[in-house]
Amino acid sequence: MQTHFTLSQLANPDNEAAEKILRACVHCGFCTATCPTYVLLGDELDSPRGRIYLIKDMLENDKPADRDTTLHIDRCLSCLSCMTTCPSGVHYMHLVDIARAHVEETYERPRGDRLMRAGLRWLLPKPYLFGPALMLGGLFKPLLQRLPGRFKALADMIPARRPRPARAATAPSLDRARMTGGAARKRVAMLGSCVQQAMAPEIDRATERLLARHGVELAPSPGSGCCGALAHHLGAEEEALARARQNIAAWERVMAAGPLDAILVNASGCGTVIKDYGFMLRTDPLWKDRAAAISALTRDITEFMAELGLDMSAPAPDYRPGLDVAYHSACSMQHGQKVKRPPVDLLSAAGFAVKEPAEGHLCCGSAGTYNLLQPEIASQLGQRKAGHLAATGAAIVATGNIGCMVQIARYGQQPVLHTVELLDWATGGPKPAGLP
Repeated sequence: MQTHFTLSQLANPDNEAAEKILRACVHCGFCTATCPTYVLLGDELDSPRGRIYLIKDMLENDKPADRDTTLHIDRCLSCLSCMTTCPSGVHYMHLVDIARAHVEETYERPRGDRLMRAGLRWLLPKPYLFGPALMLGGLFKPLLQRLPGRFKALADMIPARRPRPARAATAPSLDRARMTGGAARKRVAMLGSCVQQAMAPEIDRATERLLARHGVELAPSPGSGCCGALAHHLGAEEEALARARQNIAAWERVMAAGPLDAILVNASGCGTVIKDYGFMLRTDPLWKDRAAAISALTRDITEFMAELGLDMSAPAPDYRPGLDVAYHSACSMQHGQKVKRPPVDLLSAAGFAVKEPAEGHLCCGSAGTYNLLQPEIASQLGQRKAGHLAATGAAIVATGNIGCMVQIARYGQQPVLHTVELLDWATGGPKPAGLP
């Protein structure tokens, strides 16, 4: 794609990055076939190629974002399926993130939209507030469900009952450390979850047990928290970078006490962003190298376990192999992190019969806060995904992202579990709640 940025425009690091991305695009249109919004709406401006033209026009001409441009950029799920499809290596993720920051800087959103976005950025990263908010929302759920649009979507996300805090794995419970002479095989840190901690705390507990059972030391990392993805995808770039710096500093303190083999993430949306910290902080001389080092250490829990190897020598007494599991690969996992085989291979190694649904490349419609901000499109995608998962005939759905779990459970009938919960059960942990 030919570009016409001036030298003064290219002095801006975001314009410089955008120009390189734009020049890689060859207008082929392969991306349209795998873009969920284009598949549903059939509008070229709701395809990656169409949005690229809108972003190019906006940045090249120093134009403030207008209503129409904002609408089409907001409709992008950031599922990144287009990046998997693109034969030219166009880094659409970075381009749309740059565009979102420009929109937030130059476009005056309607008051209600501004308030909702600010409220989500303020509340969701705080599990100590979000948890009680879920409980309070549950009381008014029938009333909220009668309201239109985003209020109904928000009500539908509230679980029927507040999850009880799950008990943490005890610190010295490396119950398989004896296999390596009493010494931990690996030392890792883990991202402190936010939304997941409030909605499904059992995922972190299953992760802790699985690691302990395989002789892995999980080092506490006080000070780590929200990865910044929520603010980042809503265009609040300074807030996202502040959260990134906070996490980097927290993990550096852990590494000061001893080297880490990995920083583990069990929410794939968060993993995609943390693996991109190096790019996000590329212009900060004090943080860019430190950010790149953290990104290089970051692994999804299934990546790490696939490399470590699954120990099936002592499965849970109530576990029976051969159970059919439909695996939903979160967009942030398959397109963002390019982690495709480890979850499937681990589930198979654990004895599950893995079923992969049709249109596995298409988003379920969760996409962070997308199902709250774009409820009509998200609903269509959620129903479509739930239908394909049901068609597998599997008894259970497994996935690696809390947002997908909530979205699929809303539209489907099968129990939806995190992959790590099934791996924990298969290797000796408790049976996951919700299974028949």
